[in-house]
Amino acid sequence: MSIKPVRKAIFPVAGLGTRFLPATKAMPKEMLTVLDKPLIQYAVEEALEAGIEQIIFVTSRNKTSLEDHFDVSYELEDTMRGRSKSLAAIENIRMKPGSPVYIRQQEPLGLGHAV
Repeated sequence: MSIKPVRKAIFPVAGLGTRFLPATKAMPKEMLTVLDKPLIQYAVEEALEAGIEQIIFVTSRNKTSLEDHFDVSYELEDTMRGRSKSLAAIENIRMKPGSPVYIRQQEPLGLGHAV
């Protein structure tokens, strides 16, 4: 019997971040910056390097910054191109279409329910 490779990863990021208050009052915990990028980006990069093809984020209210971070930012990129600035800093954070999936948890039900 052959074992199929893992192709999907689930990131349960729906929590309120109460343990990191006051830093998380206005910013989701997974978007807190460590050195030069958000914490969640380190985890996503590691998953992609391990061969994961689809990232599933279990989110909640006020997590739009997470979605925006991994999305194309047309206005920013167009402005940078117009000013002949390098896009190297943001090129590696865009995911392939269909790779990131965002599932919104309507109420806090715990990790077991999310997964």
